[in-house]
Amino acid sequence: MTSCAQPGCTGTIDEGYCDLCGNAAAQPAPAAAPAGGPAGGSAGGSAGGSAGVWTGRSGMTQPSSATRPVRSTGRSGRTGPASSGRSRAGVLAELADLPSVPYRDPTSAVLADPQVQEEKRFCAKLDCGKPVGRSAQGRPGRTEGFCPHCRTPYSFTPKLAKGDLVGGQYRVLGCLAHGGLGWIYLASDENLDGRWMVLKGLLNTADAEALAAAEAERRFLTMVDHPNIVKIFNFQRSGGLGYIVMEYVGGQSLHELRRQGPLPLRETLMYGREILRALAYLHENGLVYCDLKPANVIRVGRRLKLIDLGAVQRIGSPPGSSWVTTGYHAPELDTQPSSVASDLYTVARTLAVLAVPGFSPTRGGVAEPLPADCGHEPFTRLLRRATDPDPAARFASAQEMEEQLVGVLREVCALEDGVPYPAPSALFGPARDAAGTALAEDPQRVLGALDPMAAVNSLPVPLADPADPAAGALAGLAGSHPHELAAQVRAMPETPETRLTLARLLAEDGHADARRVLDELDQALPGDWRVTWYRGVAGLATGDLRTAVESFDRCVSALPGERAPKLALGFALELAGRDPVPWYESVWRTDHAYVSAAFGLARAGWTGVLDEVPASSSHRVAAQLALVAAAARTDGGRLDPAELTAAGERLGRLADLDPRRHKQLTAELLRAALTWLGGNQARPEAKVADTPLTERGVRGRLESLYRELAGAARTRRERHELVDLANSVRPRTWL
Repeated sequence: MTSCAQPGCTGTIDEGYCDLCGNAAAQPAPAAAPAGGPAGGSAGGSAGGSAGVWTGRSGMTQPSSATRPVRSTGRSGRTGPASSGRSRAGVLAELADLPSVPYRDPTSAVLADPQVQEEKRFCAKLDCGKPVGRSAQGRPGRTEGFCPHCRTPYSFTPKLAKGDLVGGQYRVLGCLAHGGLGWIYLASDENLDGRWMVLKGLLNTADAEALAAAEAERRFLTMVDHPNIVKIFNFQRSGGLGYIVMEYVGGQSLHELRRQGPLPLRETLMYGREILRALAYLHENGLVYCDLKPANVIRVGRRLKLIDLGAVQRIGSPPGSSWVTTGYHAPELDTQPSSVASDLYTVARTLAVLAVPGFSPTRGGVAEPLPADCGHEPFTRLLRRATDPDPAARFASAQEMEEQLVGVLREVCALEDGVPYPAPSALFGPARDAAGTALAEDPQRVLGALDPMAAVNSLPVPLADPADPAAGALAGLAGSHPHELAAQVRAMPETPETRLTLARLLAEDGHADARRVLDELDQALPGDWRVTWYRGVAGLATGDLRTAVESFDRCVSALPGERAPKLALGFALELAGRDPVPWYESVWRTDHAYVSAAFGLARAGWTGVLDEVPASSSHRVAAQLALVAAAARTDGGRLDPAELTAAGERLGRLADLDPRRHKQLTAELLRAALTWLGGNQARPEAKVADTPLTERGVRGRLESLYRELAGAARTRRERHELVDLANSVRPRTWL
């Protein structure tokens, strides 16, 4: 691959286009652009460093103790259709599959008259944050002065002018925006052929806390190196003032995209995945971002970058010391240090703002609760877990949240594309069997009722922690009965995994000790979702369906991207006489490995999905038999000869089917055909199961089948019943 020819762009040409700026390989740079880089639009220091939500409410980034509306920025529109980003040959789409967002000319974003509106002027001191520089008694507010509440100096005037040279290297082109810690300037690096740079200055360098924040940012952010995070290059002083030097990131912020309307959920989740990867990198390096919001995330080319690292700090920094935005920050930050959990809270609020129609993060200057319905049930549950009031109940890491987010993304993609998006689970083994596949004895139903123990034995098993000392021994367990396996587990040294395995065996067996063991595990392993899972399993096994429904529902909320909890909840709801269809449908639409979900839908009347059971599945024959039975067991008034013919052909293709079963289902089809012939006449060429669709033809074949079945009957009573059936359908004759 070759380097992009656009001035100042460091991207490479991939398939004819730059993977960073999005321009075609042969496209020349705009003639009006200064030597320094291609067009751009949003600065790497928040073109709104304090920008916030799409509603256009005014305000600014504030310390965590303040409650202010947030400021909105942004100008241009979306560059491509929201429906782009489809999968390639069934591969889950990546951000690179979305239309490229080109650079925009940064000089067009330079402010002609840089001013901070009075309603957006607040004291920069973290524990104050009160209005300053406001009009009074007909006089305009001062742009420089002292806070009347805490006497901290403030200044809203730019300290650099166009043409100034900072550090003997960075030529200032003008102001881009005003952020939480001061003005943001566009500059060109004269040592690098005029490459675009962003200078971020302090709001008030006389403020020791503001100065400390900038110095801290300089120390550890120059070492941050991740493709989804703006790069900090340098720290310079000019005229006694300090400036952070960072890369210029052109493109559009998610705030700007959101101003045009809610983003498609699929697209939003793609952004969330990239954001979480960036945060995971920071967290691994002992840092927290603190101030995530749509304005601080830029789409450029086919990439996503977090900008404005002014709020980044060490994990465990003192409470109240982080810069945050009202409506996005976690509520505990007023009294607790920023943490991984508080960062994940901001991710969820950001995703909600992007995707949920009508949702604003603030109302009247106060954080607005999430809607009860965020448009998609698993997405709603993902947001609710990440914003749980208890930080300990949120996702434990950015990686864990990403895993569940990708699971939700698979469901959304399957819904939109009409194809499954399966993937192995990192938490569950495969489904052990399919439950509820047997045909009903009642000729008015297709499938028999779901057996609770069959449901229990078909569910996937949670995977053991490979770091547990007993993991290897547990993997080698072998036994024919839960009691035998339980005895083996009890003989092992006690570890968390041996205790959980014993709980599983007792729960699956419906053992009376299961509840006591699970209560003990609740104390030993607080918050472990597997304990809740096994409570649900025990509820299924013992008929305590209320507990089963509640437990599996909690598992779905804890693991909104997993298929197994949704399948288990479907089982519990069906057995409780409630509607399981949404959960079965969600599972089956996403992953055809969970055949139990297809049969669950069929028991609810959606028999057509059984034709989607893969040919490689051991339950394919059972699915085909159920489809044959469904055609034969339709109410007489709704019988369709074409469906009966198709069912006969389907049955004929099951070459390995037991002969007795084949004859029984053929007889069912012909019996249904005879019912239809009672008030209808078929076309001369019509056939069902290789039998002419005439009364004489059907009766003759039925009589023959019943007599053949009678000859192989298992009991005398069954033989007599079949002979009576043969006599009842034999063609009428004069003999």
